Amino acid sequence: MRLVRVISADPNPAGPGLQFEDLSSLYETEQLGHRQPIRLGSFAEAPGPGIITDAACWTALAMPSMAQSAPRVVLHHAGAAAKLTLSIGSGKVEARLDTGQGVFVAEVAGRLRHDRWHRIWASLDIASGRLLVGFHTPAHLYEPAQSGSNEVEVVHASMPGRGLVRLAAARPGGQDETFNGKIEDPAILASFRAEWPRPLESLEELGNRLICGWDLGIGIDTQEIVSVGEQGCDGTLVNLPMRGVVGARWTGAEQSWRHAPGHYAAIRFHEDDLGDCGWAQSFAFAVPEGLKSGSYALHLRCEDGEDWLPFYVLAPRDGPRANVVFLAPTFTYQAYGNHAIGWTDDALRARIAEWGAYPHTPDDFPIYGRCTYNHHPDGSGIAYASRARPILTMRPGFLTFKDRAEGGSGVRHYASDSHLLGWLEAREIEFDVITDEDLHEEGVALLGGYRVVLTGGHPEYHTAETLDALQAHVQRGGRLCYLGGNGFYWRIGRNPSLPWALEVRRAENGVRAWAAEPGEYYHALDGKFGGLWKRNRRDPQQLVLTGFSTQGRYESAWFRRTDESRHPAVSWIFDGVDGEVFGDCGLNSGGAAGYELDRADTRLGTPDGAVVIARSEGLQAGFLPLMEDMRFPPQALTGEDAGALVRGDMTYFVTDRGGAVFAASSISFNGSLWCNGAFGGPVSRILENVVRRFARGTHEPLAD
Repeated sequence: MRLVRVISADPNPAGPGLQFEDLSSLYETEQLGHRQPIRLGSFAEAPGPGIITDAACWTALAMPSMAQSAPRVVLHHAGAAAKLTLSIGSGKVEARLDTGQGVFVAEVAGRLRHDRWHRIWASLDIASGRLLVGFHTPAHLYEPAQSGSNEVEVVHASMPGRGLVRLAAARPGGQDETFNGKIEDPAILASFRAEWPRPLESLEELGNRLICGWDLGIGIDTQEIVSVGEQGCDGTLVNLPMRGVVGARWTGAEQSWRHAPGHYAAIRFHEDDLGDCGWAQSFAFAVPEGLKSGSYALHLRCEDGEDWLPFYVLAPRDGPRANVVFLAPTFTYQAYGNHAIGWTDDALRARIAEWGAYPHTPDDFPIYGRCTYNHHPDGSGIAYASRARPILTMRPGFLTFKDRAEGGSGVRHYASDSHLLGWLEAREIEFDVITDEDLHEEGVALLGGYRVVLTGGHPEYHTAETLDALQAHVQRGGRLCYLGGNGFYWRIGRNPSLPWALEVRRAENGVRAWAAEPGEYYHALDGKFGGLWKRNRRDPQQLVLTGFSTQGRYESAWFRRTDESRHPAVSWIFDGVDGEVFGDCGLNSGGAAGYELDRADTRLGTPDGAVVIARSEGLQAGFLPLMEDMRFPPQALTGEDAGALVRGDMTYFVTDRGGAVFAASSISFNGSLWCNGAFGGPVSRILENVVRRFARGTHEPLAD
């Protein structure tokens, strides 16, 4: 294992290619590796209560989220003397009792639809040897209630007691038996129940019959489940099941779980959830003293292959610091982490082999979990993203797709942002690096001493804290270069107790891979309203002058200067640039205006005095306006033809305190810093003019 500095993470031989600085002189070691398992599937576990009665009942409200013929575990109690498992499938409810001397199964058949709530229970009487299983499905609109029960005789019955109770699984990693769906009001009662006439009976209504129950409406923003009853059996959640979801008693009167937690007293489990892998530490790495801020990786090698563990190093708190800092969009990297698109075909595999690119893709390794653009097996969207797992998409050399443009790379996010870092290196512009997570935790104080903040090409996911910090930086005279498109679009939820996790609720509308369910627009992690920042009245135009306006396929075009760009206050941006058109070459599909582009719009917050200095041109037919901007086709909400929104506006603005913002307004912009075989050309010259001028002291005028 050795330390390397990552200079270029794009494997394209038509570009700079993969470039690393070998720092094995600072850190190189051999470690004994060992296999550590990953166990997919979320569940809850808690200590089991002591049961001193001769009769008991295990029950829960369950709503399966997909049709599955084989029963899936809802409640499992592994006691010292016996194990009892209560499961539900599409056609039956099952109670299984394992006494150590025999296994006894009681089943009851029924039309147990998924996406319907069902009261299910298992009752055991030691004296009579009866094991009963039952269900009662409440009436739903025009559908009548239904119920059923069945029992078997148990020889030498034993009562589960103490031990461990699990919800949604009997064992970690048992995907074939993990429950997909919602569970509410799990409980153990000191009585034998043969029927359940009121299926939505609450834990409180069970009274003194309750030995132990778990009120899942308590602590929704935590990974704990709180027990009610005489015995303290508080438990924990494993692998980030979804909280803040509507329960069996939700009426629609409240939309936030903070206002009516009893309406949200359910947890949604999935067989493919993955939070923290929970691996034991294999080694520790201390940053060598004096190592400059930048992008690094630990290069791991063994007989069977190699891998890279990427990370960033910040500048020392007491300095020195560069004038320029790159804000790595790590929240976005995490949200897209292990995005399985299904594009790993023979053509992409051939290119990976030809270029010596990173060989592994999420399509081939579902064991590492998916991303917030993927779906669970039940069709619901994945709302959580964890960095406490291998993230294959954040590796040097990772290819997202086979770029059809001549000389195009097909890289996104981490690898694509190395175009900017490689350019800074080539142009000999000193820079430091910070991350979204650092900015979220430390706020604008982290930006102290930096004159210029550079974003990556796709800084899409943010918190209120990161937006506030960047806004304060500009307001106090700092400069900000927004070097991407579709930035500051989705709000994410975070919780300090889970620093490795983020949450997305794709509420209301927007360009989205899935839609949050009605009543489930508020994050569980922080209780905030999710969805677009636009729906939180924080349009990106307010911060970075432009906001998401059009999306196409992975194609790119170019920019043309506007007449306004001739004004002396902004014309310096184009010093050394000939002609009207620029950005018609580059590593991101051959152009600087592509993938996703942003527009200026004073109605959405672009400040008066902002100047559109260039506008995209030549966009392909696949570029379309956004759904959230449409009144009805072909008319936009503004009343204008929606085609007018299909554009990217390169924009510039100076505040009255010397702060300034430059917005490239295109995801593919940074790829055009490389042109005709080198870091150079018009886009390179424009950005160098801006960065060097922005790096001046605030007492120096930006315009000559």
